[in-house]
Amino acid sequence: MAKYMLIMRATDESLAKFQDVDFTEIMNAMGKFNDELIRAGVLLAAEGLEDPSEGVVVDFTGETPLVTDGPYGETKELFSGYYILDVASKQEAVEWAKRMPYMAGSKAEIRRVPTIDEFPQDNPWI
Repeated sequence: MAKYMLIMRATDESLAKFQDVDFTEIMNAMGKFNDELIRAGVLLAAEGLEDPSEGVVVDFTGETPLVTDGPYGETKELFSGYYILDVASKQEAVEWAKRMPYMAGSKAEIRRVPTIDEFPQDNPWI
């Protein structure tokens, strides 16, 4: 088994559609999907994130870190939540992502989470 992170990415289009859907309907759809993941034994973690306007950015491009309010970049560069699944393959992670009840126009990025034994074992911090 391997861990894969499904990074949920909203777009301007999907955020606009989200505003028109009853919150209870959204919670029911996500709850059913989460229940499927739990019953399949593949869900390790899942979290949604607060609106990007409530966040802060620490920018390290200058000589000293610069802290600013609000989101980093444009909406298309932000993610709205994630799932971490323990599945047999990338293809299985893809199949679960395709079943997510997410708004049209949204995207899900899938990335494997490396295990500790993939790092140099001679490093004292590993």
